[in-house]
Amino acid sequence: MVFLFSRIKSMLFFLFLPCFCSGQPAPPPLRFSTFLDPSNMVCLRWDHDEQELMSFELQVHTTGWVAFGFSPHGELPGSDIVIGGVFPNGSIYFSVS
Repeated sequence: MVFLFSRIKSMLFFLFLPCFCSGQPAPPPLRFSTFLDPSNMVCLRWDHDEQELMSFELQVHTTGWVAFGFSPHGELPGSDIVIGGVFPNGSIYFSVS
């Protein structure tokens, strides 16, 4: 699943980071959402603020990891990809490429 969005590579790390910091206030609700698969197991929620900063939430029924990409042309070559998951010990990881 590859989605159109420019300048996302540098912003994704900062968008996901607050989700895992303790003591942070709950983020505002996201106004837009859609299921990305026919089984309704992958739900994408998003919103933007006055400065057009995008916030994303991906809810996935998974075995421990998920990858999500953005592309200006809807293809894998040249896309920005985020891979995240949970290790067996419960620690969380994210990688942006």
